[in-house]
Amino acid sequence: MTANPKIIVLDDDPTGSQTVHSCLLLMRWDVDTLRIGLCDESPILFVLTNTRSLTPEDAASVTREVCHNLKIALDTLPSQEGEKEEGFLIVSRSDSTLRGHYPIETDVIAAELGPFDAHFLVPAFFEGGRITRDSIHYLIIDGVPTPVHETEFARDSVFAYHHSYLPKYVEEKTKGQISEDSVERFLLSDIRTTSLERLMNLHNNQCVVVDGENQADLNKFAQDILFAASQGKRFLFRSAASLLTALANLPPQPIGAQDMAQYVRSGKPGAVIVGSHVKKTTQQLAKLLQTEGTVGIEVDVARLVNDALGTETTALLSDTLQKISAVHNEGKTPVVFTSRQELTFPDARTRLDFGFKVSNLLMDIVRGLPEDIGFLISKGGITSNDVLSKGLALRSARLLGQILAGCSMVITNSEHPRFPNLPVVLFPGNVGDESALATVYQRLT
Repeated sequence: MTANPKIIVLDDDPTGSQTVHSCLLLMRWDVDTLRIGLCDESPILFVLTNTRSLTPEDAASVTREVCHNLKIALDTLPSQEGEKEEGFLIVSRSDSTLRGHYPIETDVIAAELGPFDAHFLVPAFFEGGRITRDSIHYLIIDGVPTPVHETEFARDSVFAYHHSYLPKYVEEKTKGQISEDSVERFLLSDIRTTSLERLMNLHNNQCVVVDGENQADLNKFAQDILFAASQGKRFLFRSAASLLTALANLPPQPIGAQDMAQYVRSGKPGAVIVGSHVKKTTQQLAKLLQTEGTVGIEVDVARLVNDALGTETTALLSDTLQKISAVHNEGKTPVVFTSRQELTFPDARTRLDFGFKVSNLLMDIVRGLPEDIGFLISKGGITSNDVLSKGLALRSARLLGQILAGCSMVITNSEHPRFPNLPVVLFPGNVGDESALATVYQRLT
């Protein structure tokens, strides 16, 4: 294995790159596109699978397809560029509040790209106030560490869970196939001294949960991981973004967050698309709409619930685009947001199907935005993925860095048929304080 292996991240929404910069995000995973990413000079590469928006069956299918094509791409790289997949670290990046298709995705990756000596759960994400101590995962709320099973995220309509103690979470999610007692625990005291001997003794895809209270913890752990990997150990990771910071070990981003307005096209007003429904997003939206230069445009998605013929969808799209055009012509930034009331559905499948319907409408809105907007802010992980892959129809995008802790900015290529060189902010639903969305907008204007 090379001293600096390529880190290949299968990201279940496009926000896992929120702590790194200057790398490629791939919205497609055909062999040729993967080859472009593998040959890129950055030490890290993201494949945006968007599986968190899919059913378990579809998530498994997409992950299997990526792994299959990845094996072909690795095998057909020029000899001076690449190695077999053993020369790479594979990360299944997911949500720092424990929502996502675990263990489905790691099971598929292990079957396709294994065998692995261990798979690690490392959900700490320090920029978002997520820490793990004594194997209990916390979300810091108003300065108070709160076990994540006590937060709204644990009551997610698709990915609900009941435990913040990670070995118990693993047992719950694997339906007892991995028992709580069989999970290896790497505590703060372990990773702050040395984990190397224990790492070298792992085998047979052992499940491991890892503590972390600050970036230095994971930086130290990553050093031991990379050394063990250089000695032939094969590891798989299910992590949030902070582990990626440690593994990639990048220098500071070329242009700082405070200066990213220089990417805005011709100093023009932009557009904001808000799809996320978590409480934090709603609070941030309210603050943004109090900011000078913004005009809110609500999309009443309840009208789509029984819209079998698509007439409501068509009417909503036409009405919204007319409002956007009027706001833009006034030199202001339209903030398009889905209605905030919580809708209920009989089952998860119906909920996901409705989500697709809403997303398709939002992407039609993105495609109809004025061509001369200066920037685009996308709020919500799944929404951001759809903006890149469907609304803007990108094959790949270059990550510029973070405009705010946890919020990435990418740029479209100069050949884009409608929005060339457009800076796009990928803003996760559950990141930042109440003023964060307004802060990003102000930094761009």
